[in-house]
Amino acid sequence: MTRTAFIAIVGRPNVGKSTLMNHLLGEKVAIVSSKPQTTRNRIAGILTKGEDQFVFIDTPGVHKAKNKLGEYMMKSVRSTVGSADAVILIAEAGHPAGDIEKNLIGQIKKSELPAILVLNKIDLINREKLAETIAGYAALHDFDAVVPTCAETGKNVEDVLEEASQFLYESDWMFDEDSLTDQPERQIAAEIIREKILRTLSDEIPHGTAVVIEEFTEDERMIRIRAEIYCEKQSHKGIIVGKNGETLKKIGSYAREDMEAFFDTKVYLNLWVKVKEKWRDDTFSLNNFGFKPEDLT
Repeated sequence: MTRTAFIAIVGRPNVGKSTLMNHLLGEKVAIVSSKPQTTRNRIAGILTKGEDQFVFIDTPGVHKAKNKLGEYMMKSVRSTVGSADAVILIAEAGHPAGDIEKNLIGQIKKSELPAILVLNKIDLINREKLAETIAGYAALHDFDAVVPTCAETGKNVEDVLEEASQFLYESDWMFDEDSLTDQPERQIAAEIIREKILRTLSDEIPHGTAVVIEEFTEDERMIRIRAEIYCEKQSHKGIIVGKNGETLKKIGSYAREDMEAFFDTKVYLNLWVKVKEKWRDDTFSLNNFGFKPEDLT
């Protein structure tokens, strides 16, 4: 009998949610950056082992929304928790639960969901500090399991998977056996480009960028992609393009390398940069860029 479960991965920004999911899957399906609020949409990562299919849902980091995009991201988190079978709450080891973690624990209790507490970045603290963190969270909620990890290196990630198996229930699978993610190829390509923007540019500009795939064609020789990068200011466009187009070339080169590894074929990538002022607070632009609140159930 096949088994499955939808397991939401939640936590504050930059705590290691996407890194954890990528290690659980053994493949990179969610972009990773040192900058907070990297993940904007919920992304399903699918792991099929024998008769079991885990569907992990990576969610945006919980933060105080400052614009309509932020509001969309927080609605995405609430929607995901409300429809999940179980939750993995990931927090930073050595830090007491803050308002964000307490709010998420409140959502877990309200939904009466089983939950695992993953305390990440254990490489940065000693055992005494870890024990204090565990005791503090234990006073807030009776988690089904607590797993200290270092998601960056993969330490104890297999323990997270073993604990998550208790949430599986008998059911037909929702995805094919060889599925890795629910994201369409266009979205994967856009996210790869956005990751390279995040890694190449300064702190503020990447949060004001969006990537839209305008063309995606495939034949037996290669995939041809034309993507448009939207930013909020003309000055930002100059920074993204760089002197003589060098920065944009670098972003494109890094992105093409990852795409060819993921799609296992040659990729021709054509990037353009356009300005769309205050798009993060414009409902029409958000809808055009794929951030549609009505799609969140």
